[in-house]
Amino acid sequence: MQPRLNYWKAAPEILKPVVALNEAVEQSGLEKGLLHLIKLRASQINGCSFCVDMHSREARRDGESERRINLVAAWRESPLFTDRERAGFEWTEAVTKLSNGPVEDALFAHAREHFSEEELVKLTVAVSMINIWNRLCVSFRTIHPVERVAA
Repeated sequence: MQPRLNYWKAAPEILKPVVALNEAVEQSGLEKGLLHLIKLRASQINGCSFCVDMHSREARRDGESERRINLVAAWRESPLFTDRERAGFEWTEAVTKLSNGPVEDALFAHAREHFSEEELVKLTVAVSMINIWNRLCVSFRTIHPVERVAA
């Protein structure tokens, strides 16, 4: 697989506000670990190998266990995640998969049990932000770092 184009080079001006919003998400006050995990989950859903690789490495660097990183894809079946993280995954999946239908009232109510109104807005922007990056990377076939190509 070859990249289609370098979007950074092709349109740097439109990416400046995207980078600024990304920085705002990082400085939002949401737990760094939670941000890593929801970015990883959305990237898995969207099939973005670049972002799955990046957010797995960043989570590991910041102290997340290999086991929890590996189990994000199967979070519903694993007891390794807190109720807040589970609510975050559930919200992430619903916001990422809007084509499946609206975010249901029951899901909103469950998310509100674990996130304040302010936190839920910040979480939704964080999910939206990773979806922007996923769409850029998947559409233009951004390749994650490769030490060696599979034979």
